[in-house]
Amino acid sequence: MTRPLPDLDPKTTALILIDLQRGIVAASTQPRPSSEVIHNGVRLARVARDSGALVVLVRVSFEKDGADMLRLDTDEQPPSLRVPGWDEIVDELQPLADVIVTKRQWGAFYGTNLDLELRRRGRKTIVLGGISTNFGVESTARDAWERNYQLLLVEDAMAARAAEDHTFAITRVFPRLGRICGTEDVLKVWEDAV
Repeated sequence: MTRPLPDLDPKTTALILIDLQRGIVAASTQPRPSSEVIHNGVRLARVARDSGALVVLVRVSFEKDGADMLRLDTDEQPPSLRVPGWDEIVDELQPLADVIVTKRQWGAFYGTNLDLELRRRGRKTIVLGGISTNFGVESTARDAWERNYQLLLVEDAMAARAAEDHTFAITRVFPRLGRICGTEDVLKVWEDAV
């Protein structure tokens, strides 16, 4: 981190972790394994709660019959993750959630109550992590930017299916949307606030 982070007043900040659920974390990720992303997410969530920041966990899920799934003609279809319990948030994070949001596409804002939950609680800053960096996290970051949220993108609390996908989002997209930082940077600010 080269510059100090912007205001991280816990009362106006939300930690949002994207798709840390059984079916998604079971797949291989880079540049770090999903276990490391979960570990950093748990550390962030614990300190966020202790400091008074809102902890939001986002998962993707669909009705059993799949009627609410997008079905578009694309060159590549997403991997099938629909095994029993695939959409359940990992055990380590479930008890740390203040709010759980269920989405039906990559981004966490469209078609969900996320914006309403944040605005009614006076949250202006989002600390963001999860899997996959270049799909769910990036889509949510773009939508948050369009809604005028200050973004802190926690690089070591994210991973993608391929290292180059993660790197592209971190180096080319995220610098235009907010501030890139590490877990330790955020923890230090929050711990100083307690």
